[in-house]
Amino acid sequence: MRGFWTTDRVRAAEERVMAVVPAGALMRRAAFGVAVVAAELLAGKRRVGLLVGAGNNGGDALWAGYYLRKRGVAVSAVLLTPDRVHAEGLAAFRRVGGRVVPRLRDVDLVIDGIVGLSARGPLRPDAAEHVAHLEAPVLSVDLPSGVDPDTGAVSGPAVRAHTTVTFGCLKPVHALADCGDVRLVDIGLDGELHGPDLVELDIADIGVAWPVPGPEDDKYTQGVTGIAAGSATYPGAAVLATGAALLSTSGLVRYAGPAAEDVRARWPESICTGSITDAGRVQAWVVGPGLGTGLGAEAVLRTVLEAGVPVCADADAITMLANNPDLWDARDPDTLLVLTPHDREYERLAGPVGTDRVTAARKAAERYNAVVLLKGHATVIAGPDGRVLVNRARSSWAATAGSGDVLSGVLGSLLAAGLDPVLAAGCAAKVHALAADLASDGAPIPATSLLAALPDAIRAVRPL
Repeated sequence: MRGFWTTDRVRAAEERVMAVVPAGALMRRAAFGVAVVAAELLAGKRRVGLLVGAGNNGGDALWAGYYLRKRGVAVSAVLLTPDRVHAEGLAAFRRVGGRVVPRLRDVDLVIDGIVGLSARGPLRPDAAEHVAHLEAPVLSVDLPSGVDPDTGAVSGPAVRAHTTVTFGCLKPVHALADCGDVRLVDIGLDGELHGPDLVELDIADIGVAWPVPGPEDDKYTQGVTGIAAGSATYPGAAVLATGAALLSTSGLVRYAGPAAEDVRARWPESICTGSITDAGRVQAWVVGPGLGTGLGAEAVLRTVLEAGVPVCADADAITMLANNPDLWDARDPDTLLVLTPHDREYERLAGPVGTDRVTAARKAAERYNAVVLLKGHATVIAGPDGRVLVNRARSSWAATAGSGDVLSGVLGSLLAAGLDPVLAAGCAAKVHALAADLASDGAPIPATSLLAALPDAIRAVRPL
């Protein structure tokens, strides 16, 4: 499990540490860490260029250049704001033979020290011009310049980093944006940091949490998942969601809806009925994928919300809840609800997502007293209790028709097995993304291939 701390909290922690350590000590620790990683990336090459902005971020770059020069590396620096350069860092850099140049040429690695955690917005034109002409890989100090440190938003020109070196702790940008290979350097903040603002589950967390049958279990004790999905127009959504639930846990899956024959033909293990009133008892419902938004679909959604078991509401269910607020009244006050919108579905529920996806997910979670899984390359999961998880996909191969139906089936089965809904959403998102990677192997895939890869993805996270 990895934690991420917002910049306000990081700066406060740094100030507390700086009050009790010698002046400049934290900067030199950070810069030495940058220099070590830079030397590794150089792999025997000898030319480094610095893009140096104002203040401490530029100071980190200059001190890193100082340490690299002491290793015999040729280092040149462009001072983007000469009147606001870090004076002590520049003096040290020049003292060991570092050169100040108007433009970087013929370098093997660029260190991006343009802006740091205090900056907001895109690169300014002069910096953007220098970045546009770079050909060497970039090592960014703390974050790729031009990327928002707390939201990961990119609103204009920004650095694309091969590697990012950050200090003390990870920040939200490292979970929400592409920062390349992120390296963390210890500068002594551990005792000043408490309770991260975001958490990312790792494979070990998911492996421990994933439901595994014990010697006394049977198909009922492991959780019965209900699937209310699909229609005459979209039977595939029902097939995908049911299959995902079957492949995710070892319990029982009941399908109820107009695609019963299609589901039964593909998944004979499932118990299929044409009407939700005939479905039988379940421990959780998945409702919405391919269901439609007519009066019949509204009746199905109302029945699911009245059932008093955890509900994963996806796709058309979200649209119906947005269009008909009266449907919320059908929900038992104690019913655990997970909403799984993409950005356009979120907008129907709670307005535009905007650039701050974490705040958007938190807002909707509080408003609807539900867990909100906001889909995206970095999927954000917010609970009404304030917990926030983030899952970073390693690729975008899951951005394909039917992929969300698979995710809903996985999540529904975990809810039926009794997992905490925030944890269930985090586990489902991680395994879903991993299945997409395994299935694609670098090439486009349909959702059926992602579905077929679920067992391999679960094996990959399960402990031996």
